[in-house]
Amino acid sequence: MSASQFTRDAYRALHDPQLQKALYSSRSGFVAKRAAAAARLPEFEALRDGGRDIKAHTLAHLDLYLESYEKKVTASGGNVHYARTAGEANDIVVSICRRRGAKLVVKGKTMIGEEIGVNAALEVNGIVPIETDLGEYCIQLRGEMPSHIIAPAVHLTQKQIAADFRRAHRDLPPTRDLAEPSALLAEARTVLRKKFLAADVGITGANFLVAETGTSIIVTNEGNGDLAATLPKVHIVLASIEKLVPTLEDAGTLLRVLSRSATGQDITVYTTFTTGPRRREDPDGPEEYHVVLLDNGRSTLLGGEFAELLRCIRCGACINHCPVYQSIGGHAYGSVYSGPVGAALTPALVGIENSADLPNASSFCGACESVCPVRIPLPKLLRHWRERAWRVAPARQRFVLAVWGFFAKRPGLYRLASRAAVWALARVGREAGHLRRLRLATNWTASRDFPAPQGATFQAQFKQMRRS
Repeated sequence: MSASQFTRDAYRALHDPQLQKALYSSRSGFVAKRAAAAARLPEFEALRDGGRDIKAHTLAHLDLYLESYEKKVTASGGNVHYARTAGEANDIVVSICRRRGAKLVVKGKTMIGEEIGVNAALEVNGIVPIETDLGEYCIQLRGEMPSHIIAPAVHLTQKQIAADFRRAHRDLPPTRDLAEPSALLAEARTVLRKKFLAADVGITGANFLVAETGTSIIVTNEGNGDLAATLPKVHIVLASIEKLVPTLEDAGTLLRVLSRSATGQDITVYTTFTTGPRRREDPDGPEEYHVVLLDNGRSTLLGGEFAELLRCIRCGACINHCPVYQSIGGHAYGSVYSGPVGAALTPALVGIENSADLPNASSFCGACESVCPVRIPLPKLLRHWRERAWRVAPARQRFVLAVWGFFAKRPGLYRLASRAAVWALARVGREAGHLRRLRLATNWTASRDFPAPQGATFQAQFKQMRRS
């Protein structure tokens, strides 16, 4: 998959019956739960304002907070590594693992790990990575990318997951009943617990990094992040530079909007704070603690027209409410990040020339902005990307828009052309009242009829209304 093939992949997604079935089953759950959670909290909108301001302040002083965070991590016995690119981040992770002679790595959910392709980098070096988030584990068995920020396997049906378990788990009895979700969970737990106990290194992501204390915060509903962070002898945190927040109090504000926006929970089942390696008095924990901070193009966004993107806390609310995502799922975007935030972030990461169709994956209904917990103006950012995409658009597309622009800049000619078009379309569709096929609009009429115009043009009717 590639972001440059969005149009092709979206078409395939629309005609994939298994995918459409899975998307239909999950379509309304997130939306209804978020609405109910927000309604239960009178100060929810004020918290959104607070979250926006915290992130904006941090980004405006990111250099200072990065320095403060590094000092606190170092003082607690940990190590901070800076990576400008995905390749540098992978080299750091592999170097730590090889120095410890690691053979098996267990991973909590980390979107940065997906972004840099850390699993492939580990495998090339003879190190086996095992995803321990249930959704991530399911898609790892299939060799796929996540299709959603918080629900990576939302594109799969229960039957597909059961079939994958039977294929991958060699000692699973053929008579074992996997018809219920609890049975799938029990089977995954049985396999993964052994991996946790045998792992040499644990890797997790980070929802927030606290400059005040050098703390990494992760939220999970399965507890797998805790096991990945505490059982192995080495804990590596993969995070991007914009995950910084100034204080624990600030993190608390953002946590209150994160879970409600993501899954509709007041708070996730596990909210875990880790600060450095194991201390003498600690009953468990890693001997080594490393934080790998990834830039990967983010610093170039600071202070620019796309800086607001860096406020994102990866809740997935914009994805859950997006009619485009609900129709095609996440893989069509050809990127780790899907939905409205993916359509806005991916061009920043891979270049608009490699993702020119993504900014058009929006109806501009505004649902994404209306539910974003940190009020990112995604429609505005997508408009900015559309302006840039125009510079690399195919010649045919540029020609059609140039023709329209020619008429639009000449009002008299535009009105004359509009009247002629309305007259012609009305004549063609006068009997049925609609057109089943229309040249230059074949994609539209392939799945719906085009209404035949009735009466005068809008401009003519508006002019007549003003006279009366």
